[in-house]
Amino acid sequence: MKKIISIGIFLALIALPLKAADLGGQVVSIGSDTTYPPHEFIEDGKVVGFDVDVVAEICKRINCEPNWITTAWDGIFPKLASGEWDMVVSGVTITDERDKIVDFSDPYIIIQQGILMRVDDADGASLEDFQSGSMVLASQTGTTNAQLGEELVGRDNLKLFEAFNNAVLALQNGDVDGVIIDGTAAVSYEQEYAGELTLGVSGLASDPLGLVFQEGSALVDDFNEGLAEIIADGTVDKLIMKWFDS
Repeated sequence: MKKIISIGIFLALIALPLKAADLGGQVVSIGSDTTYPPHEFIEDGKVVGFDVDVVAEICKRINCEPNWITTAWDGIFPKLASGEWDMVVSGVTITDERDKIVDFSDPYIIIQQGILMRVDDADGASLEDFQSGSMVLASQTGTTNAQLGEELVGRDNLKLFEAFNNAVLALQNGDVDGVIIDGTAAVSYEQEYAGELTLGVSGLASDPLGLVFQEGSALVDDFNEGLAEIIADGTVDKLIMKWFDS
């Protein structure tokens, strides 16, 4: 799997507890931008995806009940900090800036960023084509993808959209030439639009993803205990195979 890195390398850094916490069936409210397959998306009226399965497996270990609440990406962290939900799970990269207003779990996966392109344009394309201005890059506003895109090509050559679905639609319509995106999400779009879209440029950056909590939340330690268990017993690797190994 070239586009993701198993979280198993963190095993040596995470102390496995003798027994995971027991939350007594507590309902945990989770804010999520459920438009980001395969991490979280709506299928047959339900929130599904890799992140959803990770949380479900953790809750099995620590005895909690996840309650997924769909929300827009814009403002998701301030809303969490204000107490609107107990946590956010939305393919979130751990960054120092975000850590100033929220708390993160240990990483549950490391992903690589790349550029999704039309198949006809991807052959022989390179990052230099976007840096020169001959190709236009797009991404979702407020994401680390957009931040990296601006660093690589400059703000004037980067179009921002409220959701990745909108950026991908612009790519299909020819309004932009590439979408800088997590490699895991690119796999999903490659499958959905087989023969039309592909990851033309890969390996731009590696980002650790984490579960997000209000500052000082006791749930951080509880979820870290459950996460350590599902890493140690191979569950996370099985979920990676389920969602990404295609």
